[in-house]
Amino acid sequence: MWSFVKGSGKKLFGGGDEPALDGGTLQDEIKELGLDATGMEITVEGDTVKVSGEAVSQEMKEKVILAVGNVSGVASVEDSVPSAGEPVFHTVEKGDTLWAISSKTMGNGARYEEIFEANKPMLTHPDKIYPGQVLRIPQA
Repeated sequence: MWSFVKGSGKKLFGGGDEPALDGGTLQDEIKELGLDATGMEITVEGDTVKVSGEAVSQEMKEKVILAVGNVSGVASVEDSVPSAGEPVFHTVEKGDTLWAISSKTMGNGARYEEIFEANKPMLTHPDKIYPGQVLRIPQA
């Protein structure tokens, strides 16, 4: 189970009080981002998103988890999709930059572009991260 900051993240309904999320709304968000969730089922129970089935790749599985987890109103993502390895995620803290995150998690700040690339299309610019956002840290 992956934890997210429930009050942080993308608002899918335009602001104000967000209506209850459902699997169809999250599937639409995944499609809008251009991610391939073929074989994966997305359901919602309260503030928990459940992801099951088979992913087309480990990378796509991790991106789908982040895409649904970084939505306002989601507190956790329960993952029952088979894995090729354990994903590595990092929750952005106040004052973090991709350079600092890359220094901390990969041992070299200059590798920040790898983190940026690993989080596309959810990230559109290396400087546009926010506290509470969860990022995928690529593994060798």
